[in-house]
Amino acid sequence: MENCIFCKIVSKEIPAKVEYEDENILAFHDITPQAPIHIVFIPKKHIESLDKIIVEDIELIGSIHYQIAEVARKLGLDKTGYRIVNNMGKDGGQTVFHIHFHLLGNRPLKWPPG
Repeated sequence: MENCIFCKIVSKEIPAKVEYEDENILAFHDITPQAPIHIVFIPKKHIESLDKIIVEDIELIGSIHYQIAEVARKLGLDKTGYRIVNNMGKDGGQTVFHIHFHLLGNRPLKWPPG
């Protein structure tokens, strides 16, 4: 998608501090972190939101969650806990319409979140 900021990060048009990358997934540090560790995981394939995934995306979405857990372990977040957030739609707080998952950690996270 030509105006998607995350697609521009995938294509390297916009720089990002990359934490993890493979052929299908990119994870980078959020530029406005809400916790000491705040990493955004995206598929390189443009999918607008969680409600737009199709059956062919199941493996990709599962792989993203696996990599979230791997990065969390690498950063030691498995010792204290962390939160994974996916905002869906305007009322859900989604501001970038490219499916993404936030990994937040390294501080106590309150509930309800907002």
